[in-house]
Amino acid sequence: MTAMYTFDIFASLDGYGSATEDWGGYWGKQGPELLAHRLDLYDDVHMVFGATTFRQFVSMLASSTPDSDVRDPWVTKMVRSPATVVSSTLDEPLDWPDATVARGDAVAVVTRLKEESDVPLRSHGSLSLNRALMAAGLVDRLQVTIFPVLTGQTGSDSIFAGAADFDLELLDSRTLDHDIQELTYRPALHQPTP
Repeated sequence: MTAMYTFDIFASLDGYGSATEDWGGYWGKQGPELLAHRLDLYDDVHMVFGATTFRQFVSMLASSTPDSDVRDPWVTKMVRSPATVVSSTLDEPLDWPDATVARGDAVAVVTRLKEESDVPLRSHGSLSLNRALMAAGLVDRLQVTIFPVLTGQTGSDSIFAGAADFDLELLDSRTLDHDIQELTYRPALHQPTP
């Protein structure tokens, strides 16, 4: 049996993972339900990152204060989880408690992790890595948390730009803090109708 792999992403309604102007963490929309739910999601997982997202997390954590939203309890739990960083540019030791670098093709690395891991695999962000893993059929769950904002002028990091076409089967949906939507899908590479 292989470990479940979840691609977990925060998004504006128009599909951006972040914004160029300072909206603040979570676009300033987080509440206690979201934060408690996020904390529960990170029980006993193995994290998978691409090098770019890993560097961004390390930089955000290094520049944050203990009471900033960057240090929310779920983020602290994520940082304490074992992690694999797929990278040809990073070297160990990493500034992360239990992270290792895996070199080579991301599809091969994650295939091996899925076979060897006793706990679910989870990746927050790492857009290009996860688009490639989705195309290879390795992403079991796509979990999108949609914040109630449009970032048409300031949006950056278009989440699915350049991705393959996918059909999505809705497995779960929930509303957190009145207007944040979490949607969990099973992705399948779209097969054109003949």
